[in-house]
Amino acid sequence: MALLEFDDVSVTYTSRGVVVPAVRGVTLSIDAGETVGIAGESGCGKTTLTSTVLRMQPRSAAVTGEVRLGGENVLAMPWGKVRALRWGQASVVFQGAMHALNPVQRIGDQMAEPMVLHGHGKVSSTRAATRVGELLELVGLPARRANAYPHQLSGGQKQRVMIAMALACDPQLIVADEPTTALDVMVQAQVLDVLRGLVTDLGVGMIFISHDLSVLSSTCDRIAVMYAGRIVEEGPAAEVFDHPKHPYAAALAGAFPRIGDARFRYSPAGLPGDPPFPGDLPTGCAFHPRCPVVMDECSAGDEPALLQVGDRRTACLRVHADGASS
Repeated sequence: MALLEFDDVSVTYTSRGVVVPAVRGVTLSIDAGETVGIAGESGCGKTTLTSTVLRMQPRSAAVTGEVRLGGENVLAMPWGKVRALRWGQASVVFQGAMHALNPVQRIGDQMAEPMVLHGHGKVSSTRAATRVGELLELVGLPARRANAYPHQLSGGQKQRVMIAMALACDPQLIVADEPTTALDVMVQAQVLDVLRGLVTDLGVGMIFISHDLSVLSSTCDRIAVMYAGRIVEEGPAAEVFDHPKHPYAAALAGAFPRIGDARFRYSPAGLPGDPPFPGDLPTGCAFHPRCPVVMDECSAGDEPALLQVGDRRTACLRVHADGASS
């Protein structure tokens, strides 16, 4: 049984009478000890999808399908059980650690709070303080940093604190929402090394959200590429990055310049336009207005189904024509 399963999950908002389908029929699973990356431009539904794991979506959201964590449907749980699940079974490394930490509280106090409130069994303040030091050292920071305030830490150190805090209650699953955003390249590499080591050493499952396929390919076992609220390609990380099948996945991979490749010297590859507004999707394939290999059939009828193509799932008529199975 998978650690986490999204089963035909859809998330819809209604704003001023306009129905906005932010996530549409996503099915995806994550195993213990596995890192699954979710890629896509801003507005493609990555964070909205993963917010359903801990029921963090706003009240205006209508969620259908099932989100099963350890075999239990999170969407059907009473609120008391959801509160117990947060931190204890699943935790989040929020995007932008500089804004996720309380500036007037010491790091150690902020890290100890989830242990006392959500830890397995009764955790004393003394044991929590000891555990804070252990966690800081686990992510490469000295235990004495527990006495520091957020403004006394660099951006990379704050991000490590957020990772340590996510591990405070020994969760089975970590959702990392763009944890390397705004970090310089060297610090980004250090944070990625920490995350890789945690998954390998502790056996936790991790969802890694990013718009950067190069980061995901070096960190994740599998990658799911989302566009307009749907998964359009999913498969082994290295293969999705090096040999993408869907044109959108190819555009994301091509947007990362390769050192020494003359094609990127003067005119880096890019993708014109923007993702469509979820409340006004085009007919047929939602990507067809931006697709460089669009066919007449792409703009007609229903969207291409997400079908199995070898060791990947792909939603593209060109790929389906080469042979795919449901």
